[in-house]
Amino acid sequence: MQASLAGFALGFSLILAIGAQNAFVLRQGLRRAHVLAVCLTCALSDAVLIVAGVAGFGALAEAVPGLERIMRFGGAAFLIWYGARNFLSAWRGGEALEAGEGAGRLGAALLTCLALTWLNPHVYLDTVVLLGSVSAQYDDKIAFGAGAVLASFVFFFGLGYGARLLSPLFRRPSSWRVLDALVGLVMWGIAAKLLMM
Repeated sequence: MQASLAGFALGFSLILAIGAQNAFVLRQGLRRAHVLAVCLTCALSDAVLIVAGVAGFGALAEAVPGLERIMRFGGAAFLIWYGARNFLSAWRGGEALEAGEGAGRLGAALLTCLALTWLNPHVYLDTVVLLGSVSAQYDDKIAFGAGAVLASFVFFFGLGYGARLLSPLFRRPSSWRVLDALVGLVMWGIAAKLLMM
């Protein structure tokens, strides 16, 4: 039980910081667009990476020379593009949130979600490397990993479905403009950090 709680606490604290993936889940939750599919995709992706880390695959980055650099530049390029899309949306005036709006295609939402997850080097550092190495300190690595996986499911589904509590605020286009601009700043800030590493 102690290993499970430790895994949950560390996993939750690592995922809590606002980032590209979390901003996307928040936006989808606010729009009520494919929330189940997006939350499930994020949580399952995290689960795969956590299991890989706990199983001892954290050494992959060390075994494949240049992998970290490729991931870093690919992730930065994607975040620059995605941030620019948000800035363009903010400049165009945002969009009022309609009740029950399910804007956007499911395939496009899932591809964006997968790119924000799998092209982000920080995801690998947090899940595969950090959680994987901390799990080695516990006799029950499986319980530690299960706690971290549970934290991902709780966080993503809480964020995605909890976002609807903010929907009255996002009935005004000006609120969307502010959110789009903030998301764009977050994306470009993360991209800048990746390029300066």
